[in-house]
Amino acid sequence: MKRFVIRIGMLAAVLLAICGVCRLAMDNSFEMVIPSPVEGRTFPDVHVKMDTPGIVSVQESENHGNYISLRVKPEKRGEVFLELVDGQGEPFQATLLKVSPIMTVYDKGTGGFTGDTVVMICNTVFWLAVSVIMASGFFQAKGTAFYSYTTIYFAGFFFFSLATGITLGISTVRHLLDPVGYPMLSVYDTINNASSAFVNLTFPLILVFSVAMAISNIELLRHERFRFQNVLGLLVAFVMVAGASLFLWLRQRDFMGSEWEWRIRNTLENVYATVYVYFECMLAGSAICGIVAARHVPAIEPDYIVVLGCQFRKDGTLPPLLRGRVDRAIRFWRQQKERTGREATLIPSGGQGADEVMSEAEAMRRYLLAQGIPESAVLPENRSRNTYENMAFSRDLIRKTRESDRVIYATTNYHVFRSGLWAARAGLKAEGIGSKTKWWYWPNAFMRECAGLMKNRIWEEVFLLIGLNVYFILLSMVLN
Repeated sequence: MKRFVIRIGMLAAVLLAICGVCRLAMDNSFEMVIPSPVEGRTFPDVHVKMDTPGIVSVQESENHGNYISLRVKPEKRGEVFLELVDGQGEPFQATLLKVSPIMTVYDKGTGGFTGDTVVMICNTVFWLAVSVIMASGFFQAKGTAFYSYTTIYFAGFFFFSLATGITLGISTVRHLLDPVGYPMLSVYDTINNASSAFVNLTFPLILVFSVAMAISNIELLRHERFRFQNVLGLLVAFVMVAGASLFLWLRQRDFMGSEWEWRIRNTLENVYATVYVYFECMLAGSAICGIVAARHVPAIEPDYIVVLGCQFRKDGTLPPLLRGRVDRAIRFWRQQKERTGREATLIPSGGQGADEVMSEAEAMRRYLLAQGIPESAVLPENRSRNTYENMAFSRDLIRKTRESDRVIYATTNYHVFRSGLWAARAGLKAEGIGSKTKWWYWPNAFMRECAGLMKNRIWEEVFLLIGLNVYFILLSMVLN
């Protein structure tokens, strides 16, 4: 992750340097764009009046028919009220220019400033380049390196940075082609509402996702009893649709109030959109990583295959979920033996629960032997109580026999990615293989996995959200 943060930082530094060089090349001059006083009419001859001489000087002007451009050069810090009059001396346009301590000219009428076009282009390039960096990071994550929260960020925020870059690119082109109809103030509004635009853009996908989750949850409830875990996907789908609908409804409402009340309202809306988009991106990233991990087949020839346990029947037999995991491990074990002649060691991993007659590892061991796996190829781990301990205690068993970095684990498809995170945390380098489950069970179970992924890093998520919201609050209060 640090490598990609450095890349983004270097990209930002290069683009800032380009802005600085272009600014110096402009000699601090600023091009004002002033529309015709009468829409559709040709611009008349103009003269410029200033209430405070010496703040700026007008170098040249160019008549474009329906608007005029003035080349203005700053002379010293301050504010000047600039007024345009026609040939008869009648004023028809006025604006307030402000010159900063670093000789930047800012037009309070249009929002334009010295070098604004270059800044817009660089901003667009930045976000598009970030999307490329995110995509590159995702596709470069191979093997055990794929099981990382960084990969989730790469997958999820690729879409946000790409959408932001495209939005800014469209705004830049619109401003360049029509500086009168689409001034910098409109560009600011687009930047300020990037999160809002992303909600609008993804709303159809949210609806499709929510309908699919509702169908799978209804089917799940037909097969299993009602409990909170079995309606989690339905609740998440409802919250996402309701949240997006509420936001879009608030954005459509008219507002009457002071400038500061307007700023506060926009700021609150942007905070809402930021939180919503953040979790939307995390959900999308988790889903993409989970699907890729579930379909992945490791290229390595493992020395060990860890089989992650779960609850079994009271008579010691394996239910379909657990049997699917063991069968997936057996299939991989047999394919490797047929191809290479090498026998991997199977490690059924799972302790004994309070309501279980034996350990999960023992139940799986008996099933493995019944399927023709030689006892010499089975090494049970019977102390673990959760996925982390599955990985940690299996690691200890492996190191007692021999040091090996060729390890895979078998679990249910929706659980592969999260298990890989626990393996990395336990110091076990392992890739996962997933067994299939019923179509109506998979989406809801995967939603639980996504919730678990975020719960594991709750404080990191909170701090990152606070940082994002502080950024957007400052941006909103400044640009509105």
